[in-house]
Amino acid sequence: MSDDAADPLKLLALDADDLAVVSAHLQDAVLKVADIVWLPAEKRFALAARRFDWEGVALGQRRRRLTALHFDRVLAVRSTKIDKAAPDQVLSLLAITFAEGELPAGDITLHFSDGAAILLQIECIEAQMKDLGPVWEAVATPGHPDGP
Repeated sequence: MSDDAADPLKLLALDADDLAVVSAHLQDAVLKVADIVWLPAEKRFALAARRFDWEGVALGQRRRRLTALHFDRVLAVRSTKIDKAAPDQVLSLLAITFAEGELPAGDITLHFSDGAAILLQIECIEAQMKDLGPVWEAVATPGHPDGP
C-alpha cells in the first residue's frame, strides 16, 4: 500500500456537473443489493460500494476502495432489474445521471450493468461520496467492450 492510499477522496455534489464528477469516480464500482439503504423518513438513499480507484491507474496501481455514497432530499426510489429479495446480487455501477424536472428537482439514475437501474426522485441534488479507508489490490482493471 502506497502513501497516497491514505488519502481518502471526499466529494460533494450540489449540481449536475458535480454529480458527473462523482459518477466518474464511481464508474465500475461493485456492490451488493444488501449494501443499499433507503430511509424514507430521512429522505436519504445510501449505499456502500467497492470503487475501482481510476486515479491510481496513472500511477501504475490497480486497487479498490470501500466508499460510501448518499443522497439527501430524496422523495421516492424505484428500481429495475434489481431483486430486493436477493441481498447477495452483485451490481456493477456504470454511471450516475441527472434528468432535470422543475429545477432544482429532478431524477437521478444509477445505471448498472445488465440494464439494472435505480431512479431517485429528488427535491434537489445533494449527494456526498466518501472513501471509508480500506484499500486493497484489485484482481483486474475493469474493461468496457464498447469503449475505445
